[in-house]
Amino acid sequence: IWSIGLRNPWRFAFDPADGLLYVADVGQSDLEEVSVVSASQPGLNFGWGVMEGDQCFEPAQGCDMDGLVLPAVTYPNSEEGCSITGGYVYRGSAIPELRGHYFYSDFCAGFLRSFRFSGGSATEWTDWDVGDLGNVLSFGRDSGGELYVLSSDGMVRRIVEGS
Repeated sequence: IWSIGLRNPWRFAFDPADGLLYVADVGQSDLEEVSVVSASQPGLNFGWGVMEGDQCFEPAQGCDMDGLVLPAVTYPNSEEGCSITGGYVYRGSAIPELRGHYFYSDFCAGFLRSFRFSGGSATEWTDWDVGDLGNVLSFGRDSGGELYVLSSDGMVRRIVEGS
């Protein structure tokens, strides 16, 4: 067993450039989350059962967070979506300013978001104005590090500058 405490991870991605593992985890009733940890660190507890995102779940208050990995990013699934879809860290060459940004979406909301993980926290968080992508099922990455978004409408979209 590599790690514990994940509820329903919906995609995870290794970033070989910085040795990090990004895990998108679908929440139970309140929060969706992305956790970022060293890819070479086994035995971590991501907290599910005790925590949902960065909040106590069971018990609802005063839970013991000792030894738990808290997520880098959370968002409320009641207001902003229903089921996170994890993606990849952009390592392509077409949009150099986005190198190092982790991209993700939500199955219900169809947004496209990214952040850079630096110094132990999420920075440069961006909600991209790309219109409604529909029900995002997955992301893909080609051999050059360029990213693609797969939606339930059967469309595969490439992330390009100005998108």
